Amino acid sequence: MTRATINAALNGSPIASERRNSGETTFVTDLKASSFPPQFWLLFSGMLISAIGASMIWPFLMIYISERLASPLTVNAGLITLNSIAGLLSSLIAGPIIDRLGRKRVMVISLTTNALGFVLLSRAASLAAFASLMVLQGASNPLYRVGADAMIADLIPEGKRIDAYSRMRLSNNLGVAIGPAIGGFLASVSYTIAFYCAAGGLFLYGLFVALGAKETLPTLTQAAGQAQPALDKGLGGYKAVFEDRRFIRFALTLVLPQVSAAILWVLLGVYTKTHFGISEKLYGWIPVTNASMVVLFQLAVTAVSRRYPPLLALSIGSLLYGFGVGSVAVGQGFWWFWLSMVIVTLGEMVLVPTSSTYVANLAPPDMRGRYMSLYSLTWIVAAGIGPLMGGFLNDNLGPLAIWVGGGAAGVLAAVLFLWEWRQSFAGA
Repeated sequence: MTRATINAALNGSPIASERRNSGETTFVTDLKASSFPPQFWLLFSGMLISAIGASMIWPFLMIYISERLASPLTVNAGLITLNSIAGLLSSLIAGPIIDRLGRKRVMVISLTTNALGFVLLSRAASLAAFASLMVLQGASNPLYRVGADAMIADLIPEGKRIDAYSRMRLSNNLGVAIGPAIGGFLASVSYTIAFYCAAGGLFLYGLFVALGAKETLPTLTQAAGQAQPALDKGLGGYKAVFEDRRFIRFALTLVLPQVSAAILWVLLGVYTKTHFGISEKLYGWIPVTNASMVVLFQLAVTAVSRRYPPLLALSIGSLLYGFGVGSVAVGQGFWWFWLSMVIVTLGEMVLVPTSSTYVANLAPPDMRGRYMSLYSLTWIVAAGIGPLMGGFLNDNLGPLAIWVGGGAAGVLAAVLFLWEWRQSFAGA
């Protein structure tokens, strides 16, 4: 999966998109705050455990599927697309389910379902089995994500929510920095052990929530005054967003660099193992580098990128995505592929916080949630398109075409963002 889809499992919501823009790298001061309730820190600890578990598997999942199935890469990559489609559909109904059944119950169901999914993946041996499990996990992931975001919103006063979400984002990044190294080592020994360890992490978090968390769903009395307006907005507010041509152009363009990233995250592992013999144990350090850079350098990169107009920064970030993904085509060994990930991560640290800020600033205050909701869907759409596109290019034009096509998507986005910036500059 993409880092966006590892994080689609853990942070694909509109709120989560904001987390990158809230000083997440100042983790020493983040962890010193004591103004949050104990249940928040339970969620913080659980996020770390579950992020380690999930990231032990996702960077290597395409390698595992390719070794288990004698299918073309297009078919195997299509399984990731199935996962994204299920996640997209589930995201549309997650909110009402959470509000009806409660945050805690749905989170526990989602975490235990994902744990069971990892156990069953260790035994899957057919395309039908893998497809079913990809749909199962794709559908259950948003239920946890939306439930956790809602529980934090219930627990934390409005003025402190940005700080709370930044700490949760920190916990996720630390998990993603640790998980692939452990997963790569375990996968090089036995994928079954890796799957069971990942399942254990998710099940343990589910146990934490089941035994230690209290339900935070507002009572009917508390919610009565706000229920109808929220429903009206949800049903009637999206037409105006779709009529905002500037936002729609932005969203469609943003899908392109995200497709580049999706191709890199899903296919780089199987490409490096198949063509260069790089083991899972060694490859695991490449995704570790990505998460570690975000933890350590996001604040510094944001301090520089915020000096530039948002659309220009988005163009630069997209160009880095394109160069990083495209550079894989000429790579010949581990360190070159590692450098490709470094370049892509630099682009990620520019593009992600800038894009979420751009949307928040573009949206009218009373429609910000709807703008951010549609913005978050661009990541899910890209996670579905990227692997399928890469598999098609590989099967029809050869493996190098994966990276040329992925790089071209990033460069095209850079050109389109630059054009949009020049248009806005000329109209100013």
